[in-house]
Amino acid sequence: MSTARINAAVIPGLKESPESELVAVSSRTRERAEAYAREWGIPRAHGSYEELLADPEVEVVYISLPNGPHVEWSIRALEAGKHVLCEKPLARHPGDVERAFDAADRAGRLLMEAFMWRHHPQTARLVELVRGGAIGELRLVRASFSFTIRPGDVRLDPALAGGSLMDVGCYCVSGSRLLAGEPVLALARQLVGPSGIDMRLAGTLVFPGDVLAQVDCAFDLPDRQGLDAVGSEGVLRVATPWLAFEPAVVYEHGHDRERFEIEPADRYRLQSDNFSRAVRGLEPPLLGREDALGQARTIDALYRSAEAGGEPAQVG
Repeated sequence: MSTARINAAVIPGLKESPESELVAVSSRTRERAEAYAREWGIPRAHGSYEELLADPEVEVVYISLPNGPHVEWSIRALEAGKHVLCEKPLARHPGDVERAFDAADRAGRLLMEAFMWRHHPQTARLVELVRGGAIGELRLVRASFSFTIRPGDVRLDPALAGGSLMDVGCYCVSGSRLLAGEPVLALARQLVGPSGIDMRLAGTLVFPGDVLAQVDCAFDLPDRQGLDAVGSEGVLRVATPWLAFEPAVVYEHGHDRERFEIEPADRYRLQSDNFSRAVRGLEPPLLGREDALGQARTIDALYRSAEAGGEPAQVG
């Protein structure tokens, strides 16, 4: 659903995998949909999103729209009898996440928030090392993601739920929660740009057991990303956790350093394969209601704190 740039990362895995068949694309105009279908070798083009939902041969809809209409079109697709893989973030507000998953339950269909990084073996290896005690007791998580945005980008539009936290900071929230659980408190400061969205945001999350996470994201900084898990006995570093350019996990303790190499993998294909198998009842979807709710609760708390000038905000 839509001809967004992110599709270019998703389509190759869909077309190569025996788990999926790419059958249709939709846009707001038939001309755009037909041109896109020719470009990517997609059999059918629909000139509206409603037309796509009426296509009886479509089982699953991947929603790559801007953030703002994610919940609306997820619900409409679910009510049309489609399973839905919705690009992250599903929503800022927990109530909207509940509405979407309630619609999935009523329709007897699956809904998953598309955090492709969670499907990469690099992520699994990091979690395995942390859970296995490689760094002792987890005490601190540091997560970052930034890039310099171009003028006119839809992610600068507050009406479409734009903002650096919603776009790239949500990965930092996801990484922190994966390693430390669900936070209880959030503190954040933001730099608001001319359009009214957060161009830059930095925050601290407080987890049970005195674990802290530092997260930062931006639209006005150079390309950078990272995820560190700091424990009582060492540090695990992932240089490219979200995009996995050169997948590896590095362990550091004093002068000791060990690098765990990870086989490259198409995280988008792994994501769509998991969802396809889940639709067939062969395995559960990696991410469900509770993870999406945890994301929305944390993002909402960070924004509430930032909007209050850094005052602490309860999560949940």
